[in-house]
Amino acid sequence: MKCTFLLQLCSFLFWTNIARAEDNVCSRPELGDNMQSEGLQLFFSPGAEVVLSCKPGYTPLFGPRTIVCKSTGTWTVTKLRCKPKLCPPPDPPMNGQMYYNSTFYLSTVNYACDDGYILIGASSALCDSNGNWSATEPRCKPISCGPAPIPEFGMIIYDRIIRDNKNINYGTSGTYRCLPPLALIGERRAECTASGQWTETPQCREVSCPPPENIEHGYMSVIPNKEYAYTDTVKYGCKGDYVLHGPLQIVCEKTGEWSEKPSCKAPCSVGIKRGRIMYKGNKQWIEDFKPNQILHGESVSVYCMDEGRNCGYAIPSQCSDGNLQIPECFEEPSATLYALKSGSLPSEIQQC
Repeated sequence: MKCTFLLQLCSFLFWTNIARAEDNVCSRPELGDNMQSEGLQLFFSPGAEVVLSCKPGYTPLFGPRTIVCKSTGTWTVTKLRCKPKLCPPPDPPMNGQMYYNSTFYLSTVNYACDDGYILIGASSALCDSNGNWSATEPRCKPISCGPAPIPEFGMIIYDRIIRDNKNINYGTSGTYRCLPPLALIGERRAECTASGQWTETPQCREVSCPPPENIEHGYMSVIPNKEYAYTDTVKYGCKGDYVLHGPLQIVCEKTGEWSEKPSCKAPCSVGIKRGRIMYKGNKQWIEDFKPNQILHGESVSVYCMDEGRNCGYAIPSQCSDGNLQIPECFEEPSATLYALKSGSLPSEIQQC
């Protein structure tokens, strides 16, 4: 270390003395990008030649590889150009992709695998100074799970035929089932994930529900003293003119509770004394509409008057659990008008 420093110092002093004696010497040349010259000499006499070369990772493109110190103290111009070395085009791994911008020296290629595969080898490589990639192409190995865990008293049905139960590929899925009357507690679907593990395994448990309750104005199909288990059902109906609203039956769920019960909705009476109505496409005088009742969900129309155009029009109203709203535009005629001039009512004149 000390010797090298002394040699450099001596060389610097020697050539500095020469520079003082001869003003036209050339200083060490300033070279273009990616070029270099040999030695540590700082000053050169006129006529001296310097050999140029390309830095590691670059190769000469064209032009002379020497420059000469002129008597003016300047160097001759070189047209030498150095281009980066080129690595061979990389190949993507099977079942994977690669990403790169170029294959010149110091370029990088990155590798990734498709879903369901794991990268074996280097995830990236660098184009080195010799024009070779720093790492060989990796490979993508399929991710696999062992056989799906089976809950006690349960089973799994795969979505496709499994030929090798020891190595089940990523993405394979199936459906769990329990032996009756046990309930499946947890996720019904299972899948071999990218981590090589199956999704969480459910459990098969015995589940019972309390005796079902009846609904107002209704009845249900039950067996006395029966113990209801998971998936058992009870059917409901309504008495008289009440209409069942909701599901026809309830089911004992895996939570030990019954599903939502239906309800019985009441019929409606048409709240007018005089006039004509439209029900199921037929026009009827209210006194002839017997019994004065429509079922929940059904509609009946009354007639209103358009004074500006002197015409009548029908407005429907729907029965909702015993409540039927008569439209505000309806005007019930007087007893005299109804008895003597019924032909002038909105239901009898020209319709709008």
